[in-house]
Amino acid sequence: MENSAITSVSGHAIVLRGNDIDTDRIIPARFLKTVTFDGLDANVFFDDRAAMRRDGGVHPFDAPASIGATMLIVNKNFGCGSSREHAPQALYRRGFRAVVGESFADIFFSNSLMIGLACVSLGADDIESLMKIVEGNPALVVAVNLESGVATAGGKSWPIQLPPHARHALISGQWDGAGLLLQNYADVEAVDAKLPYSF
Repeated sequence: MENSAITSVSGHAIVLRGNDIDTDRIIPARFLKTVTFDGLDANVFFDDRAAMRRDGGVHPFDAPASIGATMLIVNKNFGCGSSREHAPQALYRRGFRAVVGESFADIFFSNSLMIGLACVSLGADDIESLMKIVEGNPALVVAVNLESGVATAGGKSWPIQLPPHARHALISGQWDGAGLLLQNYADVEAVDAKLPYSF
């Protein structure tokens, strides 16, 4: 099995300003009528992007610099609202492997952890500093090291906050429940063989 440990994430970033960005904005409810998560990435922030186009603007997700971004930088209480797991799935399938923000809604954070999308926090002043640096140079590489607990970009560094259980799950690979089952499938089969109702 491929090692699913996540010790660091790096790449260029998208800055998405605003507090309390909820899951219905991340992936509107009408796009949830599917039996898989495939294709969700095409509709991430669909309504926000459409509204900005109507107003003659360009949403950060539509800017040329957003292509290939692996990091998303946000403000406070990101992922609030309904508990839909489609929100982190849409971001992950868009290519993001880490979200750096002031804070996250608890269920969004948990749903992200379960798919290996690292959500780490910085203080408000540090987030503002990071946002300004990235907005000034969208091609800049941002790196988040989960082991050392530091985010870096443009020669600057900031301490990240990540709950100990989440840090352990990511750097040990234990966030990947399906992977752990497959890795220990002989144990699963042994238990299955002992069950009187097994098929």
